[in-house]
Amino acid sequence: MNTINIGIAGGRGYVAGELLRLLVHHPNARIAWVQSSSAPGQAVGKTHLDLAHLDLTFTDQPDPAVDLIFLCQGHGRSRQWITDFLNRWREQAKTAPKIIDLGNDFRLNADAHFAGREFVYGLVEANRDRIRTADAVANPGCFATAIQLALLPLARGKLLRSDVHIHAVTGATGAGATLRETSHFAYRQNNLSIYKPFAHQHLGEIGETLTKLAEGAVPELHFLPLRGDFTRGIFASLYTETDLDAEDLLNLYRAYYADHVFVHVTDQTVHLKQVVNTNFCYLQVQKINGKALITSVIDNLLIGAAGRAVQNMNLLFDLPETTGLQLKSSAF
Repeated sequence: MNTINIGIAGGRGYVAGELLRLLVHHPNARIAWVQSSSAPGQAVGKTHLDLAHLDLTFTDQPDPAVDLIFLCQGHGRSRQWITDFLNRWREQAKTAPKIIDLGNDFRLNADAHFAGREFVYGLVEANRDRIRTADAVANPGCFATAIQLALLPLARGKLLRSDVHIHAVTGATGAGATLRETSHFAYRQNNLSIYKPFAHQHLGEIGETLTKLAEGAVPELHFLPLRGDFTRGIFASLYTETDLDAEDLLNLYRAYYADHVFVHVTDQTVHLKQVVNTNFCYLQVQKINGKALITSVIDNLLIGAAGRAVQNMNLLFDLPETTGLQLKSSAF
């Protein structure tokens, strides 16, 4: 069994904590270091309290001699991190490590080439073959994951012919660990609020994927994101006009996802407790009053972030996609 030596940059956030929880149980993973510029020498378990049993401390001197680096630095910081450590990699490492970036620095086509690498967009259900041969991956955003999985079959079938209306609610962990007014308990509890209407940053990556799959322009996406009063998960509902009948619509989705184990297609009601703490996306597919209504539910920290990153790692190192990701939801 091959061991993957792993470094994690930016180890104190929610996504890094979730990634650590997955990797410590992954049969092929060895965590070589966890970098944090704000807490060097501190036990990882002081930040991630449920990992207090681990004999790991944060470092500010990451060793480039690893097989893979996960960048969990936060949006807009990955380019600088790579720049700061690139010369050290070249001087000390026999081979440059692969990279999976969990920020948004490399998701768009215009940003995909950096420091001699091409970052492949890490949406497995659209780019599996390209990910297998990549040396760098740009992990998709959480809203982008829920929305794209709801629309990929229609895009590939060139069946997106009218505007798509999207309403999606995300848990508080989607805002990251840094305290802000809108992520504070007193604000979130018993509350709902809308933000970035029709202008969310994930629309760019969604549009590029759908356009590529449809081999042409796609209709406008009208996206209303909301902050939910729960901790984790995304509940998204999307509708657009369709000429397909209910059976053909459902079969279209089942055929598309037939070999994608983490996407479950159904005509039954779906809800967040089915997917929270798992790497699954559940899609409910319906035809109502001439419209395709797709409900997409995911865990924003797993298939929307850390779980997807581990799935991409498995592909990069020729492992079964499900390795280390056999997780059960907390249904009660």
